Amino acid sequence: MKSVFGVLAAVIMVFSAQSCSIKLNGASTVGLKTIDIGYFENTAPYVLPTLSQDFTEALKARIRSTTSLDIVRTEQADAVMTGSITGYSIAPASIQATTNNAPPIAGASALTITVEVKYTNNVNKKDSYEQSFSESKNFTGDIASQQNTLVPALITQITEDIFNKAFANW
Repeated sequence: MKSVFGVLAAVIMVFSAQSCSIKLNGASTVGLKTIDIGYFENTAPYVLPTLSQDFTEALKARIRSTTSLDIVRTEQADAVMTGSITGYSIAPASIQATTNNAPPIAGASALTITVEVKYTNNVNKKDSYEQSFSESKNFTGDIASQQNTLVPALITQITEDIFNKAFANW
């Protein structure tokens, strides 16, 4: 008898949940139907040839996959996101000791990407912002052998931060 009530309760909860609107990603696009995402040009001193295209497409994909916004190419969109990649740098993250008075060397390095973003919400102006987003990942060895995994990981982190700032108010 208990199992019948348990199954019945589960069925009722499933049908009740279907009528509710729950956003597990926390994104809010209230009042927005369209967004214009500009091309993020790489203006960093060191230019990785594919970074602008890869970043712009990743940001579009993130918005497309988790919102119902239509991506359009007009500044009359409900929201406009523009910006540029302002930093792409490699710096020592830790120093490795040496012997015989040799200069110290980097034990690990950090790849950092910085993106400047201007988000204009034409429906709710208080949600607009202009901010710099930066992420780093440490690595050992040669950057050339690891760039193909480091750069996409950093792009994912930065696009997530930009998305959360624009649509989840984080």
